[in-house]
Amino acid sequence: MQIDALSKEDPNTPKKPQKFYQVLYVQVVFAILIGIFLGHFFPEFGASLEPLGTAFIKIVKMIITPVIFLTVVTGIAGMDHIGSVGRVTAKAMLYFLTFSTLALIVGMIVANVIRPGSAMHASLSDLSTKNVDKVGEYVEKAGDYTIVEFFMNIIPTTLLSPFTEGSILQVLFVAVLFGLALAKSGEKAKPVTEFLQTLTVPVFTLVGMLMKLAPIGAFGAMAYTIGKFGIGSIGSLMLLIATFYITSLLFIFVVLGAVARYNGFRILDLIRYIKDELWLVLGTSSSEAALPSLMAKMEKAGCEKSVVGLVIPTGYSFNLDGTNIYMAMAALFIAQAFGIDLSFGEQVTLLLVAMISSKGAAGVTGAGFITLAATLSVVPSIPIAGMALILGIDRFMSECRALTNLVGNACAAIVIARWDNALDKEQLDRTLKDHS
Repeated sequence: MQIDALSKEDPNTPKKPQKFYQVLYVQVVFAILIGIFLGHFFPEFGASLEPLGTAFIKIVKMIITPVIFLTVVTGIAGMDHIGSVGRVTAKAMLYFLTFSTLALIVGMIVANVIRPGSAMHASLSDLSTKNVDKVGEYVEKAGDYTIVEFFMNIIPTTLLSPFTEGSILQVLFVAVLFGLALAKSGEKAKPVTEFLQTLTVPVFTLVGMLMKLAPIGAFGAMAYTIGKFGIGSIGSLMLLIATFYITSLLFIFVVLGAVARYNGFRILDLIRYIKDELWLVLGTSSSEAALPSLMAKMEKAGCEKSVVGLVIPTGYSFNLDGTNIYMAMAALFIAQAFGIDLSFGEQVTLLLVAMISSKGAAGVTGAGFITLAATLSVVPSIPIAGMALILGIDRFMSECRALTNLVGNACAAIVIARWDNALDKEQLDRTLKDHS
């Protein structure tokens, strides 16, 4: 049962063209611009609007659990061959490991070539005491999220606890098991499967309703960011920010672009197709805000529901291209700022640890900074307190991390669906062409 989660109208009914101000991404862009203006000229008032952004993200997180559960369960229950669940998961993990590693390598190469921190000549005495204390909190959290602890946390306390605790991977774990159980139960479970398929319709209709609040959330989040941290705070570290953004763009258009072309689509067409989600992520600095609508769009683009349900939520924890680029560049930036020349072996050690720690801190608030703390701890010559240098601009870099992660997961869904013969290529071409 294919469900267009964003539009429930009869496909044969001609659609009325939307006026430009009715288009979601136009509304979000306008809201972001107003938020920047308000945060810059009225910083105290702008900072006070944080609850608008936070409330929107909480509203979206509220609907994430049923979206993932229903998509995965109905997708697996409708599979002809149950063995394909393990096959898709294995292919997804291979893809995630490959491109996460590539992202780390790209970030490390660019940081060594441009050396954005070499001109800072920092010393520990220059660091803000307040920021150093804040870094200490991240270091403490990093110690709590080892890779073993992470995998143990995937198993929920009870069958229903994931629905109240909001852990994406726990919901996915329960959904896969329940979907397999439905599939193995055969005809006896058909009424349950049909009920869940029917329930999918109002749930995704609710997603569409909640997305109308996106401009308000983006406005509040952007006003808070600019009001709290100020545009001027990025000046002294502009080279690092610019290098990170350029590197992320190169990764998307060169690395992911090559993967997309090899698999029969253009990365630019995909970006145009998910532009609503990208603007939403830019405004809220949260890739989770776009998770429900991204899953719907990938299914609409021709990827089988079961593949979308397995790849997208898992990718939110394991396919963090933007976060990996950030970790590699930030670690080397701090070393360069303190005049520390890392050997090739130390850099490789950083890369290997980053590959593991990025999975251990996945899904944790402030995951990028927590992961960085865990990674730096393995090279004693780099002062972890040096993270205070970039604490003030982390918010401005989080948007790029989230955007890169989102594009990477959208690309992964299409590629893995194609690998598993679960992609309607004609529908993909038609859908991407309609949005080009």
